[in-house]
Amino acid sequence: MSEPATALTGCLVPEGLDPIDKDGLNALIAKGKENPQAIKTLKCKTVAEGRFRHANYIRDLEPYIVDEPPALLGDDTAPNPSEASLAALGSCIAVGLHANAVARGIAVKKLELELEGDLNITAVWGTGDTSEKPVGFTDVRIKVDMEADCPQDEIDALITHVTQWSPVFNTFSRPVNMIAERV
Repeated sequence: MSEPATALTGCLVPEGLDPIDKDGLNALIAKGKENPQAIKTLKCKTVAEGRFRHANYIRDLEPYIVDEPPALLGDDTAPNPSEASLAALGSCIAVGLHANAVARGIAVKKLELELEGDLNITAVWGTGDTSEKPVGFTDVRIKVDMEADCPQDEIDALITHVTQWSPVFNTFSRPVNMIAERV
């Protein structure tokens, strides 16, 4: 069985869909270069639905559900918040790899990421053992399985470039100003 054909201007195109619009990507690139200090504010409204299940409302999309597994007293209906953050990280890097490949004329045949993150959960959201320890992920490992019509060293350079410019990767790897306040 032969592999599906990939277009030069896109990759990983599901049947019936168009590849990524290279002209649209170039217009986005130009817009970013015109105003490099532009800031876009993203919003999410999180609504508790019961126990530890939450509906997250983003734009006009269907709610994105986050829950906890039974070991953390949830109903196991969706990823937990830490798993969702790994999914966001993996997706952000995958989007960056895909966009940069299209911009460079690289046809991608396969793109899969596996992420693992280590965290100590004994504080149980501040209700358990609150002795001195790191809160949140201490280590995150990202494995990129990417096959493309270019040499492996070019893929490696692409991965390095993308992680440097990934918004979610940078959110994980540097301090962020956080404000939590009562409405």
